[in-house]
Amino acid sequence: TAAPAATGPRRSTRGRETQVVPGGGGGGTEGARGRARPDPRGSAGPGPASERLPRAFSKGFSSTFTGERRPKGDRIFEALGATDELSSAIGLAGEFSSEKGHTFLEQLHKVQCMLQDVGSNIATPLSSAREAHLKRTFFSEKPVLELEQWIDSYSEQLPPLRAFILPSGGKSSAALHFSRAVCRRAERCVVPLVQAGEADPNVAKYLNRLSDYLFVLARYAAMKEGKEEKIYVKPEP
Repeated sequence: TAAPAATGPRRSTRGRETQVVPGGGGGGTEGARGRARPDPRGSAGPGPASERLPRAFSKGFSSTFTGERRPKGDRIFEALGATDELSSAIGLAGEFSSEKGHTFLEQLHKVQCMLQDVGSNIATPLSSAREAHLKRTFFSEKPVLELEQWIDSYSEQLPPLRAFILPSGGKSSAALHFSRAVCRRAERCVVPLVQAGEADPNVAKYLNRLSDYLFVLARYAAMKEGKEEKIYVKPEP
């Protein structure tokens, strides 16, 4: 009996080397000698994973969604990796927050989904993108505006900020602070791509507002859990 067709996006390949496809915060899978990493978005076709995954050594190169071959040290893949780390950090923060019954878990899940779209846009350099690529990976301003609404909503409930806060306030809060720091790094990776005309400016805007959202949310989590936020104290000379 034939296996059912895949429901997710298919991975484009050239020979035995896998290409980045939209929908992945960390880009596509990359061929490796002996063992290849499975696509995190699921099956790309019928048959066992061992039959579908590439085994050719990529010689230090990988492909963008537009089909370009670039070194793995290229800033596009650096930005993709940082975005993938960010989603993982937010996932960890979400697990800690779930244990405390916080009500913002759906927002964090939505953010992780948006980061997949961020990755799609990054993996589609505008310099080599065709119209079909642009339509599939377009990133609008709407998610940015939504983040700003969330920031305002939580900020109104928080006490005034009168000192420099150190990452603290319980596991949920500390994990959200860590996510914020990773988000700042992801933004620093994306900004040069935007300046070079390779990524949509809304992607950088989203990461910028996301770090502010994570900061406010970390403070909110600490407040709801009744945890103390540690503040910076200048050491005695």
